Parts: sequence; C-alpha cells; structure tokens
Amino acid sequence: MALPVVDTEYLKEIDKARRHLRALIAHKNCAPIMLRLAWHDAGTYDAKTKTGGPNGSIRNEEEYSHGANAGLKIALDFCEEVKAKCPKITYADLYQLAGVVAVEVTGGPTVDFVPGRKDSKVSPNEGRLPDANQGPPHLRDIFYRMGLSDKDIVALSGGHTLGRAHPERSGFDGPWTQEPLKFDNSYFIELLEGESEGLLKLPTDTALLEDPAFRPYVELYAKDEDAFFRDYAISHKKLSELGFTPSSSGSKGVTNGAVLAQGAVGVAVAAAVVILSYLYEVRKKMK
Repeated sequence: MALPVVDTEYLKEIDKARRHLRALIAHKNCAPIMLRLAWHDAGTYDAKTKTGGPNGSIRNEEEYSHGANAGLKIALDFCEEVKAKCPKITYADLYQLAGVVAVEVTGGPTVDFVPGRKDSKVSPNEGRLPDANQGPPHLRDIFYRMGLSDKDIVALSGGHTLGRAHPERSGFDGPWTQEPLKFDNSYFIELLEGESEGLLKLPTDTALLEDPAFRPYVELYAKDEDAFFRDYAISHKKLSELGFTPSSSGSKGVTNGAVLAQGAVGVAVAAAVVILSYLYEVRKKMK
C-alpha cells in the first residue's frame, strides 16, 4: 500500500483522531488494551528481514487470531469508531497514535509521534511476540530481533503499570499495580517489594530482577519516576517507529514551511522598520 502524504490536511486528520481517541479512551477506560494493541502491531518487527512492525497488519483476522493477540479485537473495533470519523489516517498511524494517547491520558509521559506509516495486509508468522512464561534469554531474543536494547526491555516492561491480565486471554489473572488505570512507576516499586496479595508477577516480570543487566534499571525507575518517564518515552517512540522512516517531505516539510513563512514575516517587518527609520531621518533634515 502507498505511503500517506503527510501534508497539512493529513496533520489535521491526525489532530482530529487524537481528540477522538482521548474522548474514547476516557469514556471506555480502555487505555491498557489500546496500548497493548499498539505494542503488538509494532512488536512483530524483524530488523534483519525488515518485516512486521507498526504497519496495521494486526487488523487482519489471520494476525489478531494469534494466541498472543487474544482479546485485541476489542481494541480494533474501538479504533474503527475513530477511523470512521477520520478516514484519511492509515491504520498503522491510528494504532500507534492510540498507544501514545493511552499513555498520556493516564498520566504518563508525552511520547513524540511522527505520522506517515503505510498500511500492510501482510501478516508475519505467529511467534514473534514475547511469551510471558519465559525468562531473560527469551526477552533478549525477542527485543534484540527488533533492534532494541536491555534498557528498552525494562522501560517498556514498565507499561504493565497499566491494565491487568485476563485468564481467558493469557492464562494469567490480575493487575500488576494497585491503580491499573494510572501510568506511573509503581510497576517497578511493586516488583522490588516482592509478592503482594492480588497483584500479578509474570515470569517475564521477575526476569527483570534476576538478570544483572536488567535489575539496575528496575531499581533506578522504582526510585526515580522522572528517569522512567524519560526513558519510557524514548523506548516507546523507538518501538512505534520500527522499520518506519519519516518522510523528509512530509511532516518536516510542513514544519519547515511554517518556519520559512515566519521568517519571511520577520524579514518584512525588519525592512519596514528600516524604511520608516529612513523616512523619519529625511523628514528631520527637511525641517
């Protein structure tokens, strides 16, 4: 499918979709599943083969029927409500924008969003997403395949501060934190405190404590929420742009055009000031 033309009209469509997503997420309390949708569409990326990634292919029944995507048809249907109001936006952009908005409206950091992803109808084979029953080697296999780092693994795991596991979807049950609709650093605090009644800790969660390269980030983020927010925003942006190169003539072109227009106005104002000053001096000499 063709790349969208990221011009002024497309950027207006993005802003409109963002507003509709904010209202939808606030009304439905669906931030966790919207974030999961964004992650699972992006998390299939393979840096070597340049396949998968945030391209909207998760809307294919073949892909949303994968075991790891159980329950995500709910989020896909929510996004269809926004797509109907903002038909110009690609599914790939819509799903990643939904994840960005989900983090922001629940109190998390602002994640930079650059539009321009093209849609794909080609789905990757099942098995590219993390298995919650596995440990550090598996996490590295999955995230390194995408081109991400140990820091990215831990920072993105902090997204489990939102939501809960559902037994009919994953076989696990319960939230990771006391306030599963609030984005903060409590995931890491709870992780360090050990077992807590009613709270969930998956094998992939405890793996962050067991691995000597992962644990320092857990300890840092537990005591410094600002550091977590800063690193999370960077890692989320990286995940949302896997395999995606923003168009040089797209959103940047719009921004540069605005800057050039502002510069032209500035030059005109400066020229007017010079001319008026000259006329004032001439009039003084004539008196």
